[in-house]
Amino acid sequence: MVIYNKAIRDKIPEIIKESGKNCNVKKLNDSEFLVQLEKKLVEELAEYQESKNVEELADMLEVIYRISQLKGITSDALDSIKNEKAKKRGKFDNNLFLVDTD
Repeated sequence: MVIYNKAIRDKIPEIIKESGKNCNVKKLNDSEFLVQLEKKLVEELAEYQESKNVEELADMLEVIYRISQLKGITSDALDSIKNEKAKKRGKFDNNLFLVDTD
């Protein structure tokens, strides 16, 4: 038996069963799941930092969009917030690195 205790995608139980294994899953309420998704985001970031695999970035986006939904913000609204912030403060297109200020 392997203990995971972590947030998973909706189809994971089905995938596990198709592989011939059994699993126990419980459904969390929104506030409980938000806590677990925030942990999942850290996990996905660590996986990206280790592997540099772009698929991990896609996983992070999936988690981020669900977190925003649980906070009452649609993915479109989140994208609008991102775009507004880019207008005000810019993006990261120019590879700038702040060394210091005085």
